[in-house]
Formats: sequence, C-alpha cells, structure tokens
Amino acid sequence: MKVGLVLPLAEYPWRQPSYGEIRALALQAEDSGFDSVWVFDHLLFRDAQGPSEGIWESWTVLSALAEATDRVELGTLVLCTAFRNPAVLAKMAVTLDEVSRGRLVLGLGCGWHAPEFEAFGIPFDHRVDRFEEALQIILALLRTGRADFSGRHHRLRDGELRPHGPRPGGPPVLVGARGPRMTALAARYADLWNACWFGSPSGAEETLARLRESCLREERDPATLGITLGVNVKVEDGTRPDDGGTAPPATDILSGSPQDVAHGLLRYASLGVDHLVLNLNPHHTDTQRQLAAALRLYRAASRPTTGVLNT
Repeated sequence: MKVGLVLPLAEYPWRQPSYGEIRALALQAEDSGFDSVWVFDHLLFRDAQGPSEGIWESWTVLSALAEATDRVELGTLVLCTAFRNPAVLAKMAVTLDEVSRGRLVLGLGCGWHAPEFEAFGIPFDHRVDRFEEALQIILALLRTGRADFSGRHHRLRDGELRPHGPRPGGPPVLVGARGPRMTALAARYADLWNACWFGSPSGAEETLARLRESCLREERDPATLGITLGVNVKVEDGTRPDDGGTAPPATDILSGSPQDVAHGLLRYASLGVDHLVLNLNPHHTDTQRQLAAALRLYRAASRPTTGVLNT
C-alpha cells in the first residue's frame, strides 16, 4: 500500500503557510519515504458564523513542487472541475505531467463548498451534471488526444491535445466520490477512486463495500479500480490522559503513538486499499517526523519476514 501526505495550503486552523514552508514539508516528506504529496483545491473557506479563511491556489503550488521534488507522486485531492475549463484543464495536466516526469495523479471532483463558488462567480447548480460532462471531455483528450463534445454545460469542437505528454494515456485519473451518483461515475470512468475523511479503518468498510457494488452495477471488475482513501491522522507522543478505560476510541481520526498509527495503516492495507492519503493535524516539521516514524514501523511490519508489529 502506498502512503501519501496532504500538504497544508490553507491558513485554517493555525496560520497561512508560506510557499517556502510548503516546499520544505514536501521535500521532508520525500526524504522520509512517503510515496506521494497531495494538495486540496479550494478558493477560500467561508463559514456563516466566522471570517473567511484563505488558501493558496493548488495548481500553481503543485506545478512548483513538480520542479522542486524528484520522486514523490503529485496529486490533487481533488481538483474541482467547475473552477477551470475542462479542455484547458486537460492541457494543464499533461504539461504538469511533463514537468514532473510522469508523476501526476489527476484527482477530480465536483466541489462542495458553496460559498467559494458564490465568491468567485462560479455556478453551483447541477454540479454532478457539469462534472460528468467535464470528465468526459478531459478523459477523451487525455486518452485519445482528441475530443468533440456537445452537452448542456460544455461544448468542444475538434479539440486536440498537442503535445500529448510523457504517458500515452495521460496521467491516471482519480475521481473523489462518496454519494451514489459520483461513485457510479468513478466506477464507470476512473482509474482510481477516493473517499475521505476516515479515521478508524472500521469506518471505511461499509464505504468500500458500496464501491464494489457500484462497480458490479457498472459491469466493471472492482479489482481494476484503484482504491485510495483519505484519512485524518494525529500522532501523539505516547502519553495519554487516564480515562479509566471507559472512553470509546475515536472513529473520525487515526490517532495515537507512531506504533498505534502503524497498526492502523496495517489494517487499512488489509482492507485492500492501494493508496492511503494522510491528512496530518497539526502539520509541521516535528509532527511530520513522528508520522514518518509510523510509516517506517508500518513498512517494517509489512515485510513478509518481519511478521506482526510488536506491541
């Protein structure tokens, strides 16, 4: 199972990181052995009860990281197709794939945070309809180099993608989906599927079962769709308050010592997850080092000659 890490682009809940800080965290993740780094695609966060919170534009940051890093895969979790023309987005994707020497994972979704759509003048209606049309255009251009499309929301005539980029079929396309219709689109079109956010591995079992059922309804072998999951994680220093043994385990965040987190990674791997994307809270150099320790324990325990993780 691959293990990746979300990079902090937003000011919430601590402060706005600079690009230099984001770059340093990406390089630290690469040096620590993580398989991938990922960015969220938002324009702002705005709560009705509080002030707006900012975030850097994801594609610009990811393009810079494509040059800064050498090995890690670079993913979007997930890029909102409503924010960019779909044909231009396909052009952007093959260009970044070229810059990164074939390391892009193109994660796509329909968006969900209505205030940012309103703030930037982007239509929020018929989000899944718009997404399905955009997805068809993007996939046609990436996989064949050409596209003609006439839909309710998007039109493209004699579209052509030149140059085509370093991979003949373009970068792998991931669809982020939890609801039944979006999950069906992932099963029908995508190379990879993602759902988030989970904590305890037991919380993902029902979602994974629904995905496999959706694949079967779409007449697709579930084994041909790569499974990725987003997981909230917090690594603690091993000292825990005494709760008398009565407090239930948290299900919305994978937490505990590096050894506890490694146990959780092993359980996710046992569910058939191909790529786990960890959202670390809080995320700074020290907490990332603790998470890297959990990653090393997980990988050591995953080796056939090592056996189970010691307790």
